[in-house]
Amino acid sequence: MMSAKVYSAQPFEFKSDAIAPDKSISHRCAMFAVLAEGESRIENFLRAEDTLNTLKIVGHLGAEINDDGSVITIRSTGIHETSEILDCGNSGTGMRLFCGLLSSAEGHFVLTGDEYLKRRPMKRVTQPLRSIGAKLDGRNNGDLAPLSIRGASLKAFDYVSPIASAQVKSAMILAALRSDGVCTFKEPERSRDHTERMLSGMGATLHMDGLLTRVWPLEKPLEPLNIRVPADPSSAFFFAVAAAITPNSTAVIEGVMLNPTRIEAFKVLEKMGADITYTPTSERYELIGTITLKYAPLKGVVVEENIAWLIDELPALSIAMACAEGKSIIKNAEELRVKESDRIKTVVDNLNLCGIETEEYPDGYAVVGGELKSAVVNSFGDHRIAMSFLIAGLKCGMEVEDIECINTSFPNFFELLGMCTKVER
Repeated sequence: MMSAKVYSAQPFEFKSDAIAPDKSISHRCAMFAVLAEGESRIENFLRAEDTLNTLKIVGHLGAEINDDGSVITIRSTGIHETSEILDCGNSGTGMRLFCGLLSSAEGHFVLTGDEYLKRRPMKRVTQPLRSIGAKLDGRNNGDLAPLSIRGASLKAFDYVSPIASAQVKSAMILAALRSDGVCTFKEPERSRDHTERMLSGMGATLHMDGLLTRVWPLEKPLEPLNIRVPADPSSAFFFAVAAAITPNSTAVIEGVMLNPTRIEAFKVLEKMGADITYTPTSERYELIGTITLKYAPLKGVVVEENIAWLIDELPALSIAMACAEGKSIIKNAEELRVKESDRIKTVVDNLNLCGIETEEYPDGYAVVGGELKSAVVNSFGDHRIAMSFLIAGLKCGMEVEDIECINTSFPNFFELLGMCTKVER
């Protein structure tokens, strides 16, 4: 098990256009290309373990993939049955979206993952898919991988989701594209909308009206993609927090996605007192631009709305809360319990090791701002926990164990972290 040690930082000026490409968009580029007619062209694809696993699965399903190191092209002739076990690695996004994509494909398919993914709940996707005719099973009555899928004819549906989850919504939209009629999906609050934006840009017929999404079955293949994947705002957020907790520091992050459902964590940092500006530079499939953050003293905040928009950034946001004046509270975030780790417990336990007072709730936690102290903490195999506490080390020094997981989403994280302070691995 590898570990890394980071030392407390002096004031720094961080500027980069090399933040990891967006993971969510990269996954979807590979998957959606198999529904297109012609050759899809993808620049700046995230070459991390999770997304490369998705690309490999697409190849097993029959797509012709070429990668010259700069541009990936994908040419599909439809989805074909394979004798390969389709390994999603550590990616819940990959597994859940492939459930929707493959549920109407002709053939039999088996999805698996690493030791952590095999423990994550899948019934939130398998159950609604079964209700519309999908033949899908797995351990614990379809709740745990490996999952077995035999493509079937799917019925049109009007589904009301009990949770706001872009993964569940995306799986059902992908199923709806090859159902026998117009489908509707409603969620309790708006979740991230990359699937809707990208599929609409490729020629699918979708209509979004508040919390309701209406999807028409495909009458012809989608148009191929021609896209440059923007920088991942979830990855960029680590360096925003780095500047936010280090006096007299700045972070300028270029080429990052500015989709409103993806920058909510930055908006929370603004409420806490951080000085942030957004400069749009282009818009095609997504709004893209530059985010600039200048240090300012932080104060506590209550986070209880738009949780689905910042669920991935909450561990890093918790580090900012630990450095803020006063008490911060996170509510309505029970989804954190079923991420790569139980992120409520892992955040709280690790902050306690760092001398920060916390209180754990079923759906969140409270953090009382104080003085972070150096500690040895474990990532529990969760890339966002690992990176969040390495960022905390800029304040006080920190050693984080089990860091291999960082490669699942942010391969050049340590290179960029080295621009802020000294790092040892």
